[in-house]
Amino acid sequence: MKTKLFFLNVFFLILFASVSAQENVFSRISVDGNKFVNETGETVIFKGLNIADPDRLVKEGQWKADIFNEVAAWGANIVRLPVHPAAWRERGQDEYLELLDQGIEWAKDAGLYVIIDWHSIGNLRTGLFQHKMYDTSIRETYRFWYTISRRYKDEPAVALYEIFNEPTTYNGELGTLTWEQWSDILVDIIAVVRANNPHAVPLVAGFNWAYDLTPVMNDPLPVEGIAYVSHPYPQKREQPWVPQWERDFGFVADNYPVIATEVGYMYPDQKGAHIPCLGDEEYGETLTDYFSEKGISYVVWVFDPDWSPQLIKDWDYTPTRAGQFFKKVMMR
Repeated sequence: MKTKLFFLNVFFLILFASVSAQENVFSRISVDGNKFVNETGETVIFKGLNIADPDRLVKEGQWKADIFNEVAAWGANIVRLPVHPAAWRERGQDEYLELLDQGIEWAKDAGLYVIIDWHSIGNLRTGLFQHKMYDTSIRETYRFWYTISRRYKDEPAVALYEIFNEPTTYNGELGTLTWEQWSDILVDIIAVVRANNPHAVPLVAGFNWAYDLTPVMNDPLPVEGIAYVSHPYPQKREQPWVPQWERDFGFVADNYPVIATEVGYMYPDQKGAHIPCLGDEEYGETLTDYFSEKGISYVVWVFDPDWSPQLIKDWDYTPTRAGQFFKKVMMR
């Protein structure tokens, strides 16, 4: 009898382990026309949250599985990991990769896909950036994506590779950058990514801090299987928003996948309140309804009590007013 019970226990342990392993198997994401699709051809609309840079979360004592579990509990199916070039250098490649490995495992356990984002703001051509935390170079950017694409080529949960967070010339203060010049840089970087991971889905941001995709109308990148990025914060345009969003980036969704990897709003009395992020639920409702109509994916900024616009008030994950709104929308 004891022997029989022993083998039954072993059987159920193996069965449980098998089921758990299956739960962590992610269908590889690819591009089909203007849609993200999984391996069975089903359309995937991403709705997710940004967390802070893993390096910062380690320093804050908050780099833990809980944050990924909570992101998933808010109804998200993807999490964006912003990697700041300064943090990448300070921590060192090997140690930072260990953080990403751990974060990806936690994300998988929570049922979340992952975006890895090279989180710089500025002009990659001139090598001038908005803040020292964003300082990088074309060579470092190539090396980063060479490393990332090789390391995660067999990891379908790493669904999207965001080549450069927010390209901008900052009203000319950071030099000039034409769409043709930007396209040439992107095509070269994507070639490196694809040579090391043919399955990668690169994300391409437009100008004006990743808001403006109007050049795509006449000059899309000559690369298959990519998606485009916009960051339509409230003050990027005055109301009425929808016709202007359609003209500035929404039209791209008719032919290519579009994902807004940063959206969000905050009130003027909140910590760190700044333009272009001042807004309210009218913006949130208008934006998410428009995304739903167009089939546009989105990732809300930011699941952190200090970086703004905040979705949480504290590390007990108490939602801000905007957090309450986006949690409700994602859980519909």
